[in-house]
Amino acid sequence: MLQTLTQPYDRFVALISGGFVESLMLLFVRVTLAGIFWRSGRTKVEEGSWLSVSENTIYQFADDPFNKVPVLPSELAAYLTTYAEHALPILLVLGLFTRLSALALLGMTVVIQIFVFPEAWWQVHSLWVALALVLIVRGGGGLSVDPLLSGRRA
Repeated sequence: MLQTLTQPYDRFVALISGGFVESLMLLFVRVTLAGIFWRSGRTKVEEGSWLSVSENTIYQFADDPFNKVPVLPSELAAYLTTYAEHALPILLVLGLFTRLSALALLGMTVVIQIFVFPEAWWQVHSLWVALALVLIVRGGGGLSVDPLLSGRRA
């Protein structure tokens, strides 16, 4: 009786456990995490420019009472954050150095959680951490550049 009930479930699990379905899921996770940080990066540049960091961004990093990152000078942090929020999403979408890119975004999320928006863990940052951890553990999947660079098929 129990086996009769579990057979459809077992078939379903076998169907979605294939490499292609996993590769599609990992592509979705990469694009989702990339989109979060890409959109944030675009708010930090001058309108109509590609990577010209806005004065408002520099001001926010220097004078915003919510921005209390103690390690870097504020102007350097503004530039590094803006550039990282553009470069790392591109790498994620391509699936190039996926694990390293996701690890860097995880680090940025931890800094944001601790120093900028400590109240946003359950609403926002826990989801970003989950997406990054999936990519750190599983990699970019078969629909990424990473397997081509390593000389193996995903």
